[in-house]
Amino acid sequence: MHTDWERCVRAVQSKDARFDGWFFTAVVTTRIYCRPSCPVVPPKPENMTFYPSAAACQQAGFRACKRCRPDTSPGSPEWNQRADLVARAMRLIADGIVDREGVPGLATRLGYSTRQVERQLLAELGAGPLALARAQRAQTARLLIETTPLPMAEIAFAAGFSSIRTFNDTVREVFALSPSELRTRVPASRGAQGTPGVLALRLPFRAPLNPDNLFGHLAATAVPGMEEWRDGAYRRTLRLPYGHGIVSLTPEPDHIACRLTLSDLRDLPVAISRCRRMLDLDADPVAVDEQLRTDPVLAPLVDKAPGRRVPRTVDEAEFAIRAVLGQQVSTAAARTHAARLVTAHGEQIDDAEGGLTHLFPSPEALAALDPQSLAMPRTRRTTFTTLVTQLADGTLHLGVESDWTETRARLLSLPGFGPWTVDVIAMRALGDPDAFLPTDLGIRRAAQELGLPSTPAALTARASGWAPWRAYAVQYLWATDSHPINFLPV
Repeated sequence: MHTDWERCVRAVQSKDARFDGWFFTAVVTTRIYCRPSCPVVPPKPENMTFYPSAAACQQAGFRACKRCRPDTSPGSPEWNQRADLVARAMRLIADGIVDREGVPGLATRLGYSTRQVERQLLAELGAGPLALARAQRAQTARLLIETTPLPMAEIAFAAGFSSIRTFNDTVREVFALSPSELRTRVPASRGAQGTPGVLALRLPFRAPLNPDNLFGHLAATAVPGMEEWRDGAYRRTLRLPYGHGIVSLTPEPDHIACRLTLSDLRDLPVAISRCRRMLDLDADPVAVDEQLRTDPVLAPLVDKAPGRRVPRTVDEAEFAIRAVLGQQVSTAAARTHAARLVTAHGEQIDDAEGGLTHLFPSPEALAALDPQSLAMPRTRRTTFTTLVTQLADGTLHLGVESDWTETRARLLSLPGFGPWTVDVIAMRALGDPDAFLPTDLGIRRAAQELGLPSTPAALTARASGWAPWRAYAVQYLWATDSHPINFLPV
């Protein structure tokens, strides 16, 4: 979008928050870059130039605005609605792969050469993978500076910087303030406080956001021991690259309140990225709802409760395993099966609030089980053991970088994997915004009630007009039922 100069100027002059994260405004006279909704008086159009990423702004020598804090904008929805090389690379960079494995590791996971990955990112985003990772490190550093009392040296290494000097230079260059000056600017009411070791953050999103089906689904399917709904918040354990964590997510009118406890602070950017992905916070609800409103059957559902998101996951492999456990059984039965696995084979952790006890078992741990110990029908046992074995040995990989088409084909080749299982994994684990579930019982009931075709083939044909947002249409159709997944828990 940043190449459409007139459209960008209109968005800046109207301070339209819907475009935050889509592009960034750089002011050539002040050398400052802002989000489109910056509250200051808009600059003259001839002084504006536009970039597709914060990293590109920083690389061009602009520093972040101190008023609108563009580094904290919601992420571009482009990366969650596409499955091409650039989108998959951006999801991996947000997951911290460049900091852990370098640019060669990023390229290996994508199946391309380092040079090709760098060339495509530079062409579309104006910055290469190192610059994009550097911008993410700067944002993580700012979060830690403003929300914790940690010494600057600890913050530097937790944010992923290789030295304190690099940390200091980057913070000064990006924010035009030293780390100490950043900390002193934080009001006492917003500074580090509360429970020691707990990070309190605000996760922004594009309005509107309807929390009912989002948190209702996560709470209704919560596995005891690793997930719970408590005091208006969804809590769960996280398996992370350097350790583990516990997150508490509370829906607020203009943000999601996030409280994180991490065993290793280096996991902060990854934990934030995975929570945002689970709650689908980088979606563009206006674009989604406008498309779905073109169908006269869906329009009343959208108007009644706009801004529905697709509840996703923090761990793709975990979700695939849980999808198999949930085949042809009720939500309660699926929770029971998963809870048994978690209690028997998950890693134990400590929770200061006492409700969470385990991480979900790793594929390696589950692959080592005696299949006869699994309390499920023989055919599903075969499906389960085949899946965890392939996940454990790397034959099948499910991650943010997965190619949706290729992964669907791989899943369909596994015994016991039919269209419903593959589509629900594509929708909630892989993040395909156009995944559709025409064979789902709840969808077929909704279709019959609304006068839509009820057979899978006819319903799929009817739903072609909802593309590329059929996964969101699924949420609106599900919401016609009284199932607990559609309601925010009391």
